[in-house]
Parts: sequence; C-alpha cells; structure tokens
Amino acid sequence: MGAAYSLGGRVADAIPLLTQTLAQLTGMTRTFFEAPCSLPLSEAYLLEGRFEEAHALATRVLALACERRERGTEAHALQLLGDIAAQRKPPEVEQAEAYYQQALTLAEELGMRPLQAHCHLSLGTLYVKTGQREQARTELFTAIELYHDMDMPFWLPQAEAALAQAGS
Repeated sequence: MGAAYSLGGRVADAIPLLTQTLAQLTGMTRTFFEAPCSLPLSEAYLLEGRFEEAHALATRVLALACERRERGTEAHALQLLGDIAAQRKPPEVEQAEAYYQQALTLAEELGMRPLQAHCHLSLGTLYVKTGQREQARTELFTAIELYHDMDMPFWLPQAEAALAQAGS
C-alpha cells in the first residue's frame, strides 16, 4: 500500500507505511525481502527530496543485491541511484549517466524491457537537462518505441514531453 501511495503522489503517507513494513520484515528475520522492499522507500525519500536518506538506502540495496546475486534488484537499485544523482542540485551528471548505463546493461542481459525503457527515458531526460540534444533524442525515441511495443501508455506523455524539450 505504501508504494501505491508513493506512486499516487501521496509520499508523506507512503513513507511511514514503507518504513513500518521494512521494520517488520527485518524484525521477523525475513532479510531476504529487505532489498526489494527497501526500493520503494528509497524512491519515496527521493520524491520527498530527502537525497541523503534515499542514497544511503539505495546503496544498501545495491550491496545486498550484489551479495545475494539478485540481479533484477541490482538493476533497479542502479537505476534509482541514477535518479538520485540526476535530481541532486546541481545534478551529478557523470555519476547519473554511469548508473543508468550499468542498469541498462543489466536490464538488457536480464530481458527487463520495462526497466530498459525507464533507463532510456532517464538518460534522455538527463541529456535534455545538460543540453545534449542529439543524445537526448536518441534515448527518448528508444524509450517511446519500447513503451509503445510493451503497451505502456502511462509513461508516454512524460517521454514525449521530454522529447519536445529536446527539440524533436
């Protein structure tokens, strides 16, 4: 429920629920759920602008995922770390790009097409911010194509708006 609140824009309501869920799982020694269950909380922290907490938690998730060989969770953590770096003020462009590229490579290996599309969208948005219009267009066209192929229309307006900013 906390993740749904976060996606619905009710981040302030989501954080306590996600924190409670994570504490309960950890308290019950169900630590194998810790990494995937920590991702929504880290995303909620990011949406609240709590960059340090988001970064610390996403870094922990990445370490756990690597240790346990949870490659899908690793890919999601890398993408989230890219988002955190990209949204800092000022953006940590090189770090964000490196995280996105790592996440994209892993997502491609694992056949995680939605994550691939999100990584292309994130890279394209980052390139728009940094004035790299040609790279932005390439990444955003790829994201749009993937979203269309997978029938994921929810993300199309965001990708198309970024493409318009890139000057398609």
